[in-house]
Amino acid sequence: MQTGVLGRCPARSAQGGARREEHQSKQSGMRVHPCRSLAARLLGSNGSAWVQGRPAAATIGRRQLAPALQAAAVQEVGTVAGSRPELPKNFEANTAEERIYKWWESQGYFKPDSDAPGEPFTISMPPPNVTGKLHMGHAMFATVQDIMTRHARMSGRKALWLPGTDHAGIATQSVVEKMLAREGLSRLELGREEFTRRVWQWKEEYGGFITNQLRRLGASCDWSRERFTLDEGLSDAVAEAFVRLHSKGLIYRGQYMVNWSPALRTAVSDLEVEYGEEAGNLFYFKYPVADSPSGEYLPVATTRPETILGDTAVAVHPEDERYKHLIGRECEVPLSGGRRIPIIGDEYVDREFGTGALKITPGHDINDYEIGKRRGLPTINIMNKDATLNAAAGPKYAGMERFAARKALWADMEAAGLALKKEPHTSRVPRSQRSGEVIEPLVSEQWFVRMGPLAEPALAAVADGSITILPERFAKTYNNWLENIKDWCISRQLWWGHRIPVWYIFPSAEAAQAAPEGRGERYVVARNQAEAQRLAEEAFGPEVVLRQEEDVLDTWFSSGLWPFSTLGWPRTDSPDYQTFYPTQMMETGHDILFFWVARMIMMGIEFTGRPPFSTIYLHGLVRDDKGRKMSKSLGNVVDPLDTIGQYGTDALRFTLATGTGVGQDLNLSLERVTASRNFTNKMWNAGKFVLFNLDKVSESEWESLRGVSLSSPADLQRLPLVERWIVSLLHQTVDEVSERYDKYDYNAAGISAYNFLWDEFADWFIEASKTRTYGGDAAAQAASRAALVYVYEVVLRLLHPFMPFVTEELWQALPHRGDALIMAPWPSRGCPVDSSALAQFEVLKGCVRALRNARAEYNVEPARKIGATLVVEEQETRRALESELAVVCLLAKLDPAAVRVVGSAAEAEAASSSAVNLVVAEGVQVVLPLAGLFDVGKELARLSKQKTKLDKDLAGVLGRLNNPAFMAKASPEYVEEARAQEREAREKLALVEDKIAQVSALKAATAGAGK
Repeated sequence: MQTGVLGRCPARSAQGGARREEHQSKQSGMRVHPCRSLAARLLGSNGSAWVQGRPAAATIGRRQLAPALQAAAVQEVGTVAGSRPELPKNFEANTAEERIYKWWESQGYFKPDSDAPGEPFTISMPPPNVTGKLHMGHAMFATVQDIMTRHARMSGRKALWLPGTDHAGIATQSVVEKMLAREGLSRLELGREEFTRRVWQWKEEYGGFITNQLRRLGASCDWSRERFTLDEGLSDAVAEAFVRLHSKGLIYRGQYMVNWSPALRTAVSDLEVEYGEEAGNLFYFKYPVADSPSGEYLPVATTRPETILGDTAVAVHPEDERYKHLIGRECEVPLSGGRRIPIIGDEYVDREFGTGALKITPGHDINDYEIGKRRGLPTINIMNKDATLNAAAGPKYAGMERFAARKALWADMEAAGLALKKEPHTSRVPRSQRSGEVIEPLVSEQWFVRMGPLAEPALAAVADGSITILPERFAKTYNNWLENIKDWCISRQLWWGHRIPVWYIFPSAEAAQAAPEGRGERYVVARNQAEAQRLAEEAFGPEVVLRQEEDVLDTWFSSGLWPFSTLGWPRTDSPDYQTFYPTQMMETGHDILFFWVARMIMMGIEFTGRPPFSTIYLHGLVRDDKGRKMSKSLGNVVDPLDTIGQYGTDALRFTLATGTGVGQDLNLSLERVTASRNFTNKMWNAGKFVLFNLDKVSESEWESLRGVSLSSPADLQRLPLVERWIVSLLHQTVDEVSERYDKYDYNAAGISAYNFLWDEFADWFIEASKTRTYGGDAAAQAASRAALVYVYEVVLRLLHPFMPFVTEELWQALPHRGDALIMAPWPSRGCPVDSSALAQFEVLKGCVRALRNARAEYNVEPARKIGATLVVEEQETRRALESELAVVCLLAKLDPAAVRVVGSAAEAEAASSSAVNLVVAEGVQVVLPLAGLFDVGKELARLSKQKTKLDKDLAGVLGRLNNPAFMAKASPEYVEEARAQEREAREKLALVEDKIAQVSALKAATAGAGK
């Protein structure tokens, strides 16, 4: 094949490939000033032209290199005098990944390409906590989102992956408070202003750790647009959202039960509460019935005796025969000094659970709170915010810590004869995720958002298809939560966060100072202090004194605005908002579908009139290899940075992306990561083989291989069978992988590309190509080199979103067009496929496999070349195999002089006693002469030894089965197992005996021929 048939750019996207290359040249040649120090470090003295901003054209030997990355690679990898850069034995991930990433970022490749012809693709990174340390959950979302972004970028879309971090109110304040405690200080001693300054100081020093760790994962997000939930623009958006919601009556202040963290002194969200089974006690006691001459009582059980002092009713089932005669009467709260509460009938009570009588404590149990509201019961709060008991608990217990009060009260009940028994009991205990202490259900005055009006359009958006949830099963979960949604407590008793934009109005400074917790009945809601002052003066005159609400907003409030606040909202004329909103994708874990995703949808529709994204992709949780949740207590946490250090980023990413389907949890084992690293090595070695065959090509051929194309029907039909097969299979794989990408089925996409590169390209085509590359036919060599480069380069593009570092390094070493694989166009779909070539090469592979299996079965020495006859009845397939007989001989280790291809079994010289027929497919078989194939004497000795062992095994099994004592005592399962062993031994023995007969016949025939 002449190199002149090689056309222009390969499998290039029809979406403006040449224009994209021009854009790349502009970037590599001119965008240098912000990173000169980096360039100088990467390039050294040889990079002076690039550093000065001149378009660089450094040449090593005969090869023009990409200006920055290749110069750095040359320094790190080294060169052979007069030749092209030489790749090391293995991909050196620990040094290459940082070098490549810094080069990408310095070139501006992570920014959306304004010249890209496609539609925008925008994805907002779920902002990790500023306190965060990279864990496998981060690694999962970063991998999947980067795959999405890189694919969109290569597909010609204006791809924006917008990063940022969350101020994480509770977590960050907790970290800084612990730091202050080590200094012997507290936030109360410092005061709010100084404490907030210290938190900002901590953030500036440590807050970038998580983003630097995301860089280690190869995250190609636009760091120039990085946001922080407390930065000025996002803070303005939070105030605007609060004001608008309040003006519509959707924000109010009221009393409600919350999860109270005594250690943090704040309400916390459901997401920040972790439940665990813990051993404790169940306390049974008497609830005396008031005015009962016989001393009648209700037996009641509780795990929290201290809450008895806050009871406001005892409930029984209205049809419970034991207690229904007491409904409507009263009982006395133990140790309360005679306080009476009603006995009520309520169907909520389970008659079969416990004693069937339920104490109702609306102030300290969420279920009791709901019963109390429904039945109009009073709510008594017996607990201070530090979890000590207050005056409502009575003078004896006031000031006691809650668990100390539990012991004291139970001892007093025992002394008073009110205790019945105490028994061990395991219950679900809620603990603070941040501080670890037991959460206290507490009725508290807080700020709330009415969620019902916001939920309706969010439900409609999924119902009418405006938003698609993947996997679909989570749509039912989403709907169920929104249909039963409760009002959202948005206030937190913290100092770090968005301070609620409410200002209380007082007639004087003295009145403001005296107000409990700084609150009053009159207030204004405003975007800032100046607006609040103006509104207050307009309503109440110029002499008013304002005091801002002390609480801050729940962190989820600001993150609920994330998809549009990060793009400039409420400034809807912002260029980013105009271009990139609504976003296209929200990718996150299924565990925060309610807490974050649903709230973003509600907020997005409320404030912008449009859903904030059109697709929700929910990945699963990363668990250990046994399917358990990773936790420090189990000692099964796998650190992604340690994994990267040992296996490389690409191996971890490929494992995470291909380990499971969308929405399914992933059981992560290091064996799977090892397999992915082996794939990296396979890809690297394949690349080294390609480059080895290009080492001595002429400069003109090297240039012709830049953008080599074998994608037209004419190009394809000019190729020999082997090359036509691999190119056709490549085109088929491109279509399959691209379709999987479109459906966000990254598991299948990655596995398909993996199978092609490992099973087809490396194991078959590279081996088959050696008949050309090591041969003397220059035209065949050139055609094979063209196919090697074309196929391998396209596969690198398919795998780049999964494994960006190793693919970029290899691509830079190949003949290529453009400056970076990250900016290369996605392979075109619909390229020609020769189905005949696919079928014919499958026949060739079948023949080779049959011959390899026969060699193994007959213990043919590895180096011995043998003869064979290929029987292929279909004429075109027979001609195809004849044309590639050298490939069959190489792969099956055949002697070319002793191999024939015939059209029928009758043409094959074979006597059944001295040859074996290997059926490959219908109309295809291999006739393998046994004479001379192996040492007959050695093979008979081996088979005889094998038969002796099998005879012994069978005798042992039969000895058990024929033993009446064994049969009488053995279980049916054990007997069946023994019979299965008998069947297996007989089958193996029959095969060995047949083979002995065959080899013995061959020996006799050989001896007869010798006479």
